[in-house]
Parts: sequence; structure tokens; C-alpha cells
Amino acid sequence: MRGAARAAWGRAGQLWPRPAPGPPPPPLLLLLLLPAVLLGGAGAQYSSDLCSWKGSGLTHETHRKEVEQVYLRCAAGAVEWMYPTGALIVNLRPNTFSPARHLAVCIKPFRDSSGANIYLEKTGELRLLVPDGDGRPGRVQCFGLEQGGLFVEATPQQDIGRRTTGFQYELIRRHRASDLHELSAPCRPCSDTEVLLAVCTSDFAVRGSIQEVTHEPERQDSAIHLRVSRLYRQKSRVFEPVPEGDGHWQGRVRTLLECGVRPGHGDFLFTGHMHFGEARLGCAPRFKDFQRMYRDAQERGLNPCEVGMD
Repeated sequence: MRGAARAAWGRAGQLWPRPAPGPPPPPLLLLLLLPAVLLGGAGAQYSSDLCSWKGSGLTHETHRKEVEQVYLRCAAGAVEWMYPTGALIVNLRPNTFSPARHLAVCIKPFRDSSGANIYLEKTGELRLLVPDGDGRPGRVQCFGLEQGGLFVEATPQQDIGRRTTGFQYELIRRHRASDLHELSAPCRPCSDTEVLLAVCTSDFAVRGSIQEVTHEPERQDSAIHLRVSRLYRQKSRVFEPVPEGDGHWQGRVRTLLECGVRPGHGDFLFTGHMHFGEARLGCAPRFKDFQRMYRDAQERGLNPCEVGMD
């Protein structure tokens, strides 16, 4: 059961593992970026709802407009590009006045996304985030907003009519660094400080036990079915009252298959955040260990918030 107590809540500066650098971008990418800069956003497309964009590569006039600019100003949304040709530059901005250094972006490709590579781009330098066709279920990539924007380049295809590139995105405040670790390193155990912060800042925090674990190899995920005896906080309806009406709650959270979570005895503190409509497990120590952490911090006056321990 040690696996269930492993979670991701990290410090700023350790927000995500850097993937191995991909092959150097072909010259076409740099040639596509140059006219987009010189034209100052020529071919820009603005989303009507400012959150999501859906477009087609077939709108290119005789295929001369190689790069399109897409501007989105929202906390979450999606991009769907049918018949991809040429390239897109996707500019993501928050709908608040938060500085870029305080924000991070996470993207999740559609399951059947294909027809283009997705890069992180800044001042002409490119880092491959999602290769063409790599729509593995649950795959998420995160980066700091100040690190650059998204450059989506169509790959040569014999039949573009069979291709659609798409992804969901979320903008997250950096002080919620736990969000990124729940996605990118969920198997690392939390420190005492991380647990105490998680119970105060997570989207959900509950005391409960594991009833069942369902492994889903095709998603590289595990679904953890919980029975909850104490509900400290939840922002979404992750947990619902049990049908028996005995004061308990039930719900399901997810983590990566590689964490090796198994059913076990005893109570745990379960915390985590909502990502792309799913509850992702964060810090999850045994409840008796959380009680010790909380009492020690309380004696030193270091508790981030008050939590009822009865």
C-alpha cells in the first residue's frame, strides 16, 4: 500500500521532468516562424468564445498562407485543427492580470490526434512536446507560460482528409505546483510540509480507505475507488453520499499505473486536484502519519490552516 501514499506535490523550480531533447527542427519550421513574426500576426484567427478554437487547413487560399495565429484568453479550453496543413501558432493568455511567470500550461492531446507535431516555441527555438500520432490516453505535458507558446506544424500526409490534430489545455497558477506534479511525477512521496499545504490548497481532501483499485493498461492509469468517512473539502462533486445513507461518501480518483497502487487496510488522507475533468491523486499519507504531522506543526504554530482531527 506504499504506492497509495506516494504522490506529487513539488516545489517551484521542480515543476516537471524535462523530456529528452528531440531531433533538431527542420529548416521549414524556422522559415514558417519568420514570416509570422514579420507580418505581425497576419492570418490571425480569434476564437469567438476566447476559450476554444476549431479550424481547418483547407481554408488556406491556394495553400499560400503557411502560418496561422490563434489567440485564446481563457483558463481552459481546446484546439481542434482539421485537415492540418502549414502551421499554427497558438497564443494562450489568462483571463486575469496574473504575470506569465506565475502561470503554467498543461496540454492533453485528443486520443486520436494526428497529422501534426506540437512544439514549445520561444524566439525561434523549438522543443518537441507531442509527436504526430502520439495521442496516448492520459498523456499530459506541462510548461511555464513564460517559456514560450505552442507551435503546431502539420506533417506531410498522403491523405490529409483522415487527420485531425487536437488538444485540451489548462492554465494553472504556479503556487499550485502540486497540480503539475500530480500529472508528471505522482509516485514521489510527499514531505510533511507538502502534505500540510496539500490539505489546505487541494481541490479535494478527505479521510477514507481504498475499497478497490482498477488498473487500466490501455490508459496507463489506475482508478482508485474510495470510501470516505470525513470530507474536508471538495470543489467538484468527486464524492457522493453512499446509498445506504450512513454518513459515508464514495468516489473515484486516478493516478498513473506505474505508481502500483493496491487495496490495503487502514485510513488515509487523500488529496488532489481536478485536471481535464478528472480527479487526480496528490498527497496520500496514512491518516495516523498526517495526524502526527499536523500535531507537530500545531505545536510550532506552523499550520497553514485549521483542520478538524476528530
